[in-house]
Amino acid sequence: MIVVKEEAALKIAQYLLQIKAIRLNPKNPFTWASGWKSPIYCDNRITLSFPVIRTYIRQQFVQIINDEFGDIDLIAGIATGGIAHGALVAQDLGLPFAYVRTAKKDHGLSNQIEGIIESGQSVIMIEDLISTGMSSMMAVQAVKERGANVKGLIAIFTYDFEVANKKFEEAGGKVFSLCNYDFLLQQALEENYIHEDDLAVLKNWRHDPEHWNQN
Repeated sequence: MIVVKEEAALKIAQYLLQIKAIRLNPKNPFTWASGWKSPIYCDNRITLSFPVIRTYIRQQFVQIINDEFGDIDLIAGIATGGIAHGALVAQDLGLPFAYVRTAKKDHGLSNQIEGIIESGQSVIMIEDLISTGMSSMMAVQAVKERGANVKGLIAIFTYDFEVANKKFEEAGGKVFSLCNYDFLLQQALEENYIHEDDLAVLKNWRHDPEHWNQN
């Protein structure tokens, strides 16, 4: 289960909608790289262009780490959206930082991890977005293969797909997100980004995103 705290979640939703990092358009769906049709598109990298918002995100990451995990040795960002946010968190906490690609490079030293991660270190991983959870889990596995202890993963936003929740349950460890799809819809409705008529369509998509709108 991906844990989300309500107060911060609604504020994050407000920010993401405000700067159009998240766009909702149930009538004219977006097409993801996977080919899925979706009424929502999320690009959390936009948050880096807004100092107030990126600072709030960093503060929320740090608070979760301090409240839930205690002492850790290293912050690891997941490429690409988690790299900058992870570096900001590491700087705030005075910790070493590394980042993880979802796959090894096909040239040079064929690195998947950039930076130093040592066996026995306690690591928190920073992600910008969780969809199916596949890329997050591949990055976590790469860190574990170095002999490190991945104590948890924290993301800015999750669609809260069942498939992702199952992956994280099987892997163990704590997973947090600053915001999720339900809180986003709640805030979007309150601020008139969407209307009541849109809710059924938006909720149906989340239940079966792969086959949604394929009539």
